[in-house]
Amino acid sequence: MARSIAFQAKLCYSLNMIISYHGLGCIKAQLGDKVIAFNPISKEASQKYNRFGSDIAMISLNHPDYNGVENVWHGDKAPFIVDGPGEYEVGGVYIKGVPTEGDGGVVNTVYSVLFDDINLCHLGALSVSNLKPEVVESLGEIDILFVPIGGGAVLEAEEAYKLSTSLEPKIIVPLHNGKLNGKGSPINIFLEEEGEEGLKPLDKLTIKKKDLTDKEAEIVLLAYESS
Repeated sequence: MARSIAFQAKLCYSLNMIISYHGLGCIKAQLGDKVIAFNPISKEASQKYNRFGSDIAMISLNHPDYNGVENVWHGDKAPFIVDGPGEYEVGGVYIKGVPTEGDGGVVNTVYSVLFDDINLCHLGALSVSNLKPEVVESLGEIDILFVPIGGGAVLEAEEAYKLSTSLEPKIIVPLHNGKLNGKGSPINIFLEEEGEEGLKPLDKLTIKKKDLTDKEAEIVLLAYESS
């Protein structure tokens, strides 16, 4: 049995993690046949949504833009749902949900997820850039950070950039809601802060833990994948 577990772990670490962006705050991360979803979009949302099966679905905010668990419940694949602060372990995936309070007392959950030894941090629908020290400390050493930009109900582009770099992740993925064009758009402002105005979006981010070794706050722009 011990040899079998060791072999499975070795096999797991040999796989690439594939990360794709599905609009608003929705991120899909897949390793082999295991899929986790952050903030799937509801059919009641203003933006088009995608359906895909997920083993785990994490919800930062009870709002149609962030809570569409019905769209990651596909066929006989029913997700384990995490919809608030706390610590969870699901099939070898370790999840920590940390509350943050925005304007009007709205509570958003930031998630730190250890998935195949890669620490994924999703800031959810974060609208405040002054995170409390205990929140920052609880997130640990971040490998890949997903940060909302655009203003209004979430961070403005400039404050999103400053917060992202202050958290010192290996990779920063701005969540731009599929709006990549237009001078003065939130995503262009965000990229200008880093001097990366000409950065081209990737269809998917394919990565292993060892690929993160020498990276420091590298911005990766993901194209909005729509079905």
